[in-house]
Amino acid sequence: MNGAALKVELERHHPASYGWARSCCIRNPADAEDVLQIVYLKILEGKAHFRGESSFKTWLFAVIRNTALTERRRQLLRLRFSEVAPPSFRPGPELALERSERQARFQAALRQLPRRQREVLHLVFYEDFSLQEASAVMGISLGSARTHYERGKKRLRALLSAPERKHGIEWRRQSNPDAVS
Repeated sequence: MNGAALKVELERHHPASYGWARSCCIRNPADAEDVLQIVYLKILEGKAHFRGESSFKTWLFAVIRNTALTERRRQLLRLRFSEVAPPSFRPGPELALERSERQARFQAALRQLPRRQREVLHLVFYEDFSLQEASAVMGISLGSARTHYERGKKRLRALLSAPERKHGIEWRRQSNPDAVS
């Protein structure tokens, strides 16, 4: 793929790439922007090559994920060897929409999932990847991706229904002894 075609593809996938980078960077927009900048430089300087073995988007998301993991390791090493506390995250006005109670509960439940379950659910639901494409991005087998996907959905469902059960509300064809008939 030549330079001009590469730039067109990167621009076309930028919004989804930013969303994936935020997911890989624990929803931190500044870290996501840094990771994307590093990824774009890697690609444009020829350090990361698209060989056509998968779709461009699958390959790009794998590069973003690997770069985010590398950068996270570097941050942890820097923090470990320095006395400086990590900068606090201050949500900006663009996050005002995410302040709804339902969204906050969903995000909290999602954060409680193991990293691989979180990643496969993000790729399948937010990025419309198939499980096969998600497994390629994550560098795991299709069977492993299926397992993480099913376990992640089951755990997320349980986490989201826990507060309702705590208050005596039962959903999904389960009995509620306090319900008025």
